[in-house]
Amino acid sequence: MAYYLDLFSPLTYKAFLTSARDITGFRSKQKNAASKLKPGDILICYLTKVSRWVGTLEITSEMFEDSTPRFVSNEDPFVVRFKVKPLVILDPEYGIPIREELVWNNLSITAHLPKEGSQWTGPLRSSLKMIDKNDGDYLLKLLKAQSQTHQEYPLDDDLYGKYLIRTTTAHQTDIPVSIPEDTDNHSGEVIEEKEVRESVKIQALIALIGEKMGFKIWLPRNDRNLVLQEWKPDGDVLLNTLPLNYDVVTIKTIEQIDVLWLRRRSIVRAFEIEHTTSIYSGILRMADLLALQPNMDIKLHIVAPDERKEKVFSEIQRPVFSLLEKGALSQYCTYLSYDSIRELSREKHLGNLSHTVLEDYEENVE
Repeated sequence: MAYYLDLFSPLTYKAFLTSARDITGFRSKQKNAASKLKPGDILICYLTKVSRWVGTLEITSEMFEDSTPRFVSNEDPFVVRFKVKPLVILDPEYGIPIREELVWNNLSITAHLPKEGSQWTGPLRSSLKMIDKNDGDYLLKLLKAQSQTHQEYPLDDDLYGKYLIRTTTAHQTDIPVSIPEDTDNHSGEVIEEKEVRESVKIQALIALIGEKMGFKIWLPRNDRNLVLQEWKPDGDVLLNTLPLNYDVVTIKTIEQIDVLWLRRRSIVRAFEIEHTTSIYSGILRMADLLALQPNMDIKLHIVAPDERKEKVFSEIQRPVFSLLEKGALSQYCTYLSYDSIRELSREKHLGNLSHTVLEDYEENVE
């Protein structure tokens, strides 16, 4: 028996609670990881955004693929599935927050770290990561005890509340949206110089990673002088013109994206680095790109400091971005933290890795 992580957002957990609770699913990109799990393995359920442990599921079948929607939606991205038997299922208000002393001080991923900051979030980045056996044993015992005592840990409704709207596109579906509070000064924001410097370093690291993986790199012309102080590309790696056949509006939009990885005449991945608190301009550019070219098949990433992750997710889920012809932006655009970019850049064999390794570092809106 082994333990693995099963991440839920407030929205997906609410849907699971109202279902038969006998199936859990994962995205298709996680098929290889899922294939390692066996009947008898235990999934430890973690609720994101409110950061608490909420249950345990015993796997009772081999992995299988099924795109049949399990909930009210006409689409379900979690097509890699297992049949499960719930061992413990807690309502969110009874989930145990990870920062509680009885959790924090007894897990190997947190015990040696300060509660402030984001160092501890790495092991909780994506579902199906293996959990240390001692940690798994402890969490299973703790959650079983909680199912008996039902100690309440009140929820912050602002963090937990989500909304559903029905699209008016041809393929109607219920999708999550978020209504961000208008607390940012979008027109007069003062950007700290150190934040700009840090974002330029991250932009350079993304370019370097792409170069080592064999891609051509595009940078906006206005950014090049600063980025090239941090990154020294070989030969013709940095493109002077984009080898793309799109209309003028599309090309001008693409040219402003912070980093592009290209192979021959195709964009493979696009990155926007968001170093301002508004977390909006890059996301808007990604949405513009999908609106202009709904058939374009590229991977989109928003890169930002970890403390702004929830802001990124909130902006990606704005109602206006849920109504694109291609589908909700949240289905196509993922989040990468500054720390994950730094971690990936330290990989010794980047030249031998596929760009799909980014899937081990990215986080989706669930």
